[in-house]
Amino acid sequence: MHEHVLEMTNLAAKLKALGMNVDEFFLVQFILNSLHPQYEAFQINYNTIKDKWNVNELSCMLVQEEGRLKQQEQNSIHLVGHGAERKFGRKPGKGAKKGPPKNNGPADAAQAPNKGLKDKCHFCRKEGHYQYDCPKRKAWFEKKGIPYNLKPKSK
Repeated sequence: MHEHVLEMTNLAAKLKALGMNVDEFFLVQFILNSLHPQYEAFQINYNTIKDKWNVNELSCMLVQEEGRLKQQEQNSIHLVGHGAERKFGRKPGKGAKKGPPKNNGPADAAQAPNKGLKDKCHFCRKEGHYQYDCPKRKAWFEKKGIPYNLKPKSK
């Protein structure tokens, strides 16, 4: 901070050498306005007091404020939450249903292999046919003017 005040004082001296007179209280305001935003409370405090400082007093006060900010910075803690992490880009609630599989006993066990094999269309979501046999899908393709193949592509 001391170097910053010296740099600003040197700029004022160069301006004075060029014939432009820089008032000391203007230089104090210029230094205050060039400070980092973390010194905003210090600037407000200076503007509220009735006594105005010269460059040397401002330099001493800024060095003290710099020490206070460094001490405050050492005592800070940064908390990071890991509560709602998503794995592999999946949205929460998507995928397999939670909970144990429903099984009502031996009668269900005999029917279980055939239960999930019903034909279901992935286009209209109706049972009884597959997507490549779907009449709604065929109509959609004809409406768009795209040729429609009834047979699925072989893998």
